Amino acid sequence: MAKQESSHVFPRHTKSRFPIAVRGEGCYLFDADGKRYLDGSGGAAVSCLGHGDAAVGAAIKAQVDKLAFAHTGFFTSEPAEELANLLISKAPENIERVYYVSGGSEAVETAIKLARQYSIEVGEPSRHRLIARRQSYHGNTLGALSAGGNMWRREPFSPLLTEGSHIAPCFPYREQREDESAEDYGRRAADELEAEIQRLGPENVMAFIAEPVVGATLGAVAAAPGYFKRIREICDTHGILLILDEVMCGMGRTGSLFASEQEGVAPDIVCIAKGLGGGYQPIGATLCSGRIYDAIRDGSGFFQHGHTYLGHPIACAASLAVVTALEERGLIARVVAQGEKLDAALHARFGQHPYVGDIRGRGLFRAIELVEDRDTKATFDPGRRVHARLKAAAMEEGLICYPMGGTIDGRHGDHVLLAPPFIIEDAQIDELSDKLARAVDRAINETAPT
Repeated sequence: MAKQESSHVFPRHTKSRFPIAVRGEGCYLFDADGKRYLDGSGGAAVSCLGHGDAAVGAAIKAQVDKLAFAHTGFFTSEPAEELANLLISKAPENIERVYYVSGGSEAVETAIKLARQYSIEVGEPSRHRLIARRQSYHGNTLGALSAGGNMWRREPFSPLLTEGSHIAPCFPYREQREDESAEDYGRRAADELEAEIQRLGPENVMAFIAEPVVGATLGAVAAAPGYFKRIREICDTHGILLILDEVMCGMGRTGSLFASEQEGVAPDIVCIAKGLGGGYQPIGATLCSGRIYDAIRDGSGFFQHGHTYLGHPIACAASLAVVTALEERGLIARVVAQGEKLDAALHARFGQHPYVGDIRGRGLFRAIELVEDRDTKATFDPGRRVHARLKAAAMEEGLICYPMGGTIDGRHGDHVLLAPPFIIEDAQIDELSDKLARAVDRAINETAPT
């Protein structure tokens, strides 16, 4: 495996040495030694079109030749306007404006600041509290990290984080009681929001933020039926904004362009990224309702926020090509079809596996949760680092997947997230499940006590 012998790059982990990626083709990446890796997680649920898409590449090159950069303090641009028109034409009800950023953390940071400024603009400056959920992940900038409920990521920076509240996630596998229906559990979980609002005082709460399908931290966990409709009802009752973080689960990943479509609710603010650019350019966006935009337009007229590269013409041109491809090639319908095949393959391979407790997800956003005991749902000892060993074993097998530890509380629990490109073929689904099965067995056997 080709690895850099000497590097001045500051890596994600100083004790890890990674192969050098040199080429991408369809659902595969290749390293400098020519080894091929099936991209079973789209990196981090990014590469929706796969690698080397000619149409997106052509769009980027054409935009480079026309205009690389024009600061949005002075200009707008054609690709920014065209992309915004396309997104709004497909967006949830009442969503009318697009604020561009460079990634998911920036999108969430923007949403939080927008919610706060909206409260000021409408004459409710006491509203400053944000409620989120435990075991959520909303990004790594300080505001987004404050919103997130991933304790492991938060802990080193806790003195720097803003005050916030976290209620329980809607996590049927772990939290639904045997004596309650899925709908009853969804109502019970949602009503935690009502209780927290009452504790804080409704006049102090500006927004609630949640992932429609929880990604990295819990592993493709969809809410129980009716959960988000009850959440929307609670927010409306108290004049609180609903922010949906679709950075991972949106842009077709779960079987609809916006994940909220499947919940039958419309947010006030929605955050998108990852699949928005498909990895071809860094881009994200915060979309908001006309009501929020109008409050600022008719008030101060100025959203006190901004980044140098927002609305970057090349990024917008790439994203326009990606979203157009999703629509014109019928790829979102393909996500549904291939997602069902992936789910069937995972159940066939892991349904009776002694160390797999749950198989879950929507569309091409799937996960398996690893347990030491299926009956009790007991987790592996965190010291065994099953998720880390699984990632290494999968890479040796030629599979890129997204294992994570701390599924339950930031320390205990292991799962692996799968989010392959929307173009994945049936044979590649079989390849993915075969390689994952070998990697899971290796990871567990290598860490078993002697």
